[in-house]
Amino acid sequence: MHVTVEIAGEDTHELEVDADATYGDLLAPVDLNPHEVSVLVDGEHVPTDQPVTADHVRVVRLIKGG
Repeated sequence: MHVTVEIAGEDTHELEVDADATYGDLLAPVDLNPHEVSVLVDGEHVPTDQPVTADHVRVVRLIKGG
């Protein structure tokens, strides 16, 4: 399956993933940790353990602060 991974404010990556890939599987090839980002499909958050069903996802880095 071909998936476009857009990292908000950064790069866009074109990935080929297995049919049983999860949204979390999209993060390792672009050097992102699932605990530091939110994955969005059509503007809605999706769990990283959910199977990939979209061909375009947007990844937003979470900001920590105090």
